Parts: sequence; C-alpha cells; structure tokens
Amino acid sequence: MVKEFTDKNFASATAEGVVLIDFWATWCGPCRMQGPIIEQLAQEMGDQVTFGKLDVDENPKTAQEFQIMSIPTLMIKKDGQVVETLVGVHMKEQLKEALAKYLA
Repeated sequence: MVKEFTDKNFASATAEGVVLIDFWATWCGPCRMQGPIIEQLAQEMGDQVTFGKLDVDENPKTAQEFQIMSIPTLMIKKDGQVVETLVGVHMKEQLKEALAKYLA
C-alpha cells in the first residue's frame, strides 16, 4: 500500500525504517508513469519498506524544505535521514536496487 504524505504527517511518517517518498503532482505526465511502478513495488516489498506519495502542489512546505525542483523526485529515507534522491522516472528494478542498499 502506498500512503499519502502531507506537510502535517511527513516528519512522523518518515522517521523510522526505510521509506520511499514519491514527490509528484496531478498535472505531471512522468509522475503518472511513475505511480504504477511505485504501486507494484509496494505490493512486492511492502513489509520491508514504507512507500508514500506527497503532492507538491498541496504540500508546498515539505517540497520546499527538501528543495524539490523537478518531479517526479523519489527520495529514500532511512531512520529519518535522507540517504538517496532520484529525479525522473525510474523502473522497478532500478528502485529495487536502490532500496536494497539500505535494507541490509
């Protein structure tokens, strides 16, 4: 399951474990391509990783705090710390490899 992150819940929802955040917007074509890939990954890896989306238009505070300039931007946090940022559409295998580094 992919959670909905907001300015209000972002800090607490991403404070523990490995979290992949998809920064997106409804009008963004590439974001609509990335969404289903994240959904598939969440079904496959849901026990190990928390998956969430943050709409940058509805939650500008968090997007500004992390200097999100382009979307989609995918951020990986481990125990509350940003460990990797990926800009643009990424395929499932690329994301699995990126996440695997932080699950060991």
